[in-house]
This record gives sequence, C-alpha cells and structure tokens, in this order.
Amino acid sequence: MSPEESVADREQALTDEVLASFDGTADPRLRLVMQSLVRHLHAFARDVRLSEQEWEAAIGFLTRAGHITDDRRQEFILLSDVLGLSMLTVAINEPKVPEATEATVFGPFFVDESPEIPLGGDIARGAAGTPCHVSGQVRDTDGAPLPGARVDVWEADEDGFYDVQYTDDRSAGRGWLRTGPDGEYRFWSVLPAPYPIPHDGPVGDLLNATGRGPMRPAHLHFKVTAPGHRTLITHIFLAGDPYLDSDAVFGVKEGLVVETAKHHGGGAPDGSRPHGDWTSLTFDLVLVAEPPTA
Repeated sequence: MSPEESVADREQALTDEVLASFDGTADPRLRLVMQSLVRHLHAFARDVRLSEQEWEAAIGFLTRAGHITDDRRQEFILLSDVLGLSMLTVAINEPKVPEATEATVFGPFFVDESPEIPLGGDIARGAAGTPCHVSGQVRDTDGAPLPGARVDVWEADEDGFYDVQYTDDRSAGRGWLRTGPDGEYRFWSVLPAPYPIPHDGPVGDLLNATGRGPMRPAHLHFKVTAPGHRTLITHIFLAGDPYLDSDAVFGVKEGLVVETAKHHGGGAPDGSRPHGDWTSLTFDLVLVAEPPTA
C-alpha cells in the first residue's frame, strides 16, 4: 500500500465512522440530512486539503457571524444569501407552475409586527424618497381574484436603509393590507433605491476578500398569503437598475422586473393630485393553490 493510499484510507475510515454514528437516528429525514452533510463536508475538506489554520479561520468567521446577529440583524441569512444557498433553496422548493409569480429570497429585514394600512394607504410613513403608487391584482393560476389576501410589503428608503437599520425604533417603509373584492391591492410608498447589503461584518469581509460587491438592485419585497394557497415570497425589481446583473444575493428573475412610470403633478390612480414628482408601477401577484389534503 502506497503512502497516498494509506492516507486516503485513514481519511475514508474516519468519514465512515462519523457516518455510522448517525445510523441510529430515529428520524429518517434527519439521518439522511446529517449523513449527506458529513459526506459532502468531508469531501470538501479532502478536495481543498483544508489546513488547520483555514479551519480555525472558518470557525472564527462563524463565531463572528453569531456575535453580530441579533433581533435586528441576521448575519447567517446574509451568508446564505451571498453564497447563493438561499436562492437555491427557493428554486428547489418553488412550485413548477409557469403561470405563478416567481419566488425569490426572503431577506433579513422582514418584521412580524408591521403596521396594517387600509387599501390605498401609505406604507412609507415618513420614509425618504420619491412617492410611488404601487398597484395590481392578487389572483390564482386560473385567473380567479383572491379577495382578502394579506399582502405584506417592505423596502429600503432612498438612502438604501430599512427602518430596522436605524437606531430610533422607527417603523417606515413597511406595512400590510388586505386585497379588495376583486383581489386588487394598491398603496403609496417611495420609489425603491439600490443599496448595499450590510457589509460591516464578516459577510462584508468575505465579499471584500473575494472581490465581490455588496449591492442589490432597487426592489420591493412582498409576502402574500391567502387561504388554500401557497405563501408567496418575492420581490419586484425596477427596470434599468444598474445592479440587475450583479445582485449580491442572486435574487433577480426576468419576470420580476417592472417598468416604472414617472409623473409630475396631475392626477394619481386613486384620484389624489400629488404635488411635484411621483412615480407609479403595476404588478400582478399570482399564487399557487395548495394541493387538497387527503
């Protein structure tokens, strides 16, 4: 046996021992996941011939990610996002229904207790930016409207910050509403702006070290729920944004890119007459029905 074969055999024997340690796992799915994780993790370490110094650096990186994570910042979601794992998970689990609105990443800035607004209300609530009227219809893949669906929306202001990134406990640029009798939704907000993901922590260090940028193209986040239908998590992106082809989290899909109309004064779709510059966009949201339970 050559020295190389001896080393490879010892390494494989260790992997086999670790795999066997999970043989008694009662939950078959957990057993499958853990043994697959071990196989791939050990294969990665062998492939790159991982050094002890690199292993220590990785542990330090993950420790820093844990320390910077709190109830307002989730560094591990950011790490998943920039590695493309978030979008891969979305792709694996997304229903393969061409008529449905495409899903994309959830992101780290959703807040459970956002304020409710009336149909046609204002989610900006003081967020800086050019007023933007957003409207559309929520319907199913057969074209039937979904009245009473819940539409959660959140976005960054014109400076590229979400409300939770400020230190004054503001709630702005987010809210939720119910669709009307014909599945219609509409609200006022501000025109989304491109922004960098938080890059003052370990994920930012990773991007810097690999020559990647932190920018995301301008977008609005949506979470749409309706009884009997699969929850939709998606964005809509603004056409012409310079970062559409280099999204730091790989979230852009062609079907989610929308044109924005620019206006100055005049009449808005809700009958109001804004002063100065404002914008508008329209996007329909199509949900997939959950399969009937047996």
